[in-house]
Amino acid sequence: MREHDFAAAFRLIKRYAGLSQNRIANACGMTPGKVSTIIAGTARVTSYEVLTRISDGLRIPGGLLGLAPRPWEKAAPRPAAPEPAPAPAPAAETTVWRAEATVELADRLTRGDLTMDRRALTRALASSAVAGAALLDSLEGWMYPAAPPGGTRRPGRLGLRDVEQLEQTARAFRAWDHRYGGGLRRKAVLGQLNEVAGILREHQPAAVERRLYRVLALLAGTAATMAWDSGLQRRAQDYYRLSLRAAHAGGDRIWGANVLAGMARQMLYTGRPQDALELVRLAQEDSRSHALPRVNAMLRTREAWALSAMGRTAAFERATEQARATLAEAGPGAEDPYWIAYFDEAELAGVTGGRLLELARRDPRAHAERAAREIRQALDRRGREAGRSRALDHIGLAEVCFLVGDLDTACAQAHAAVDAAESVHSGRVRSGLAGLYAYTVGHGTSNRVREARARIREQLAD
Repeated sequence: MREHDFAAAFRLIKRYAGLSQNRIANACGMTPGKVSTIIAGTARVTSYEVLTRISDGLRIPGGLLGLAPRPWEKAAPRPAAPEPAPAPAPAAETTVWRAEATVELADRLTRGDLTMDRRALTRALASSAVAGAALLDSLEGWMYPAAPPGGTRRPGRLGLRDVEQLEQTARAFRAWDHRYGGGLRRKAVLGQLNEVAGILREHQPAAVERRLYRVLALLAGTAATMAWDSGLQRRAQDYYRLSLRAAHAGGDRIWGANVLAGMARQMLYTGRPQDALELVRLAQEDSRSHALPRVNAMLRTREAWALSAMGRTAAFERATEQARATLAEAGPGAEDPYWIAYFDEAELAGVTGGRLLELARRDPRAHAERAAREIRQALDRRGREAGRSRALDHIGLAEVCFLVGDLDTACAQAHAAVDAAESVHSGRVRSGLAGLYAYTVGHGTSNRVREARARIREQLAD
């Protein structure tokens, strides 16, 4: 938009908004043939009148195109159509979470997502995450004991060996998501999640059932991060809540604290730091007697992140130091669950660097140098299995270098970011690259910046 490159813009609109060339033409007051020549690169938009028609027809804010704000930007926004009201929950659901209700929720969510067509996917992409009291009040059941399962169920014959195989599958899916992002294997996870929910409809031995609920919780957590990576914010939150309910039914309080931390991170990405802090505090309140040092250190970083986003820099520094001290207490990892192994000195440095980068956007002199140092430490220490995190680190380091005017290093890191992004399928990485692209605009005299911009644009167009 800033470069008035409508060949790329119209291609992206066709691909991701589902608009045909005819619909783009009608919206912008052009002929379909004119739109076709623009997309082919044989014509460019240069006149003010056409720019304003594109801005008004596609509802592009004038500032993105170098125009004054359009009249419709100042108009009161139309109220969004209300979502269908959910079916009323039984009164007991407000205090006690029933295990069989968790199974029903898993079945309903996965069946709906596995059969989702393009129109339903478009609606899901447009749905925003729940926030505020509506979110926090729905999690109160986490603090109460689980109710025993009720009703009559078919007898089941699953053994512990079968459960171990399901646990290994859940672990493999989580490792895949950590390395490659959630774009490729989401439906495979949903299918496995639906299968485990079906098994839980049967009456399994108590030891088997408890572990099955923990498998359900792990798979739902992976489904949540994969949905988030695919841009499905509301669906991600649905699976986070399912994961928390399954952890509750399986008695896995430590995993539940991790789920609350994931929900807090989602709130931070959507600009709700106060909600994020409430979620972290809920996790910390419950984890004091259950969690291990590595988990508690991770929770401290989420707390620090929320405090930083709220502008409480001194409190952010204090929480970060507490996270560092708590992580130092962690042993070699034998007592830790496998899913927290990712949180090490590299992850702490990466998260801290990311928060310092946010502060550096407002005050580069005070925070940029330290942000770069922390992100470099993260890159030096991360393994190749952390593909998505490495891509985000390179994006962050490139941004820091652009902020301080070090164009050569910024471009080198931008190329490294694109290299890393080519092996992952992550919406968060794409979003980071889009933000980095903005820094390359306005440096038309630099061949290195132009090359970096071209590579980023090519990656985003794939």
